Amino acid sequence: MGVTKEQVESSLTSKLKPSHLEVIDTSGGCGASFVIEIVSEQFEGKRLLERHRIVNAALEEEMKQIHALSIKKALTPELWKQQQEAEKSKPDA
Repeated sequence: MGVTKEQVESSLTSKLKPSHLEVIDTSGGCGASFVIEIVSEQFEGKRLLERHRIVNAALEEEMKQIHALSIKKALTPELWKQQQEAEKSKPDA
């Protein structure tokens, strides 16, 4: 058995204290593949690659069993706010 969605959420929450976190198990339940969207103050002043490394480091133990990790978004609270406001102002298609 691989890693559970709850284990990934727990590790990221305890280590990065996100203001927004979405974890999706894309492996069909076997825990081998996840998509993550995370917003954390710990990303302030960090480039995208550094943010991804922070997420990977927070999941160091879990990564031993995860085969695919897609970090869809790794944003600062300010960038997250800007994206949310931009999405709200878009006209519906």
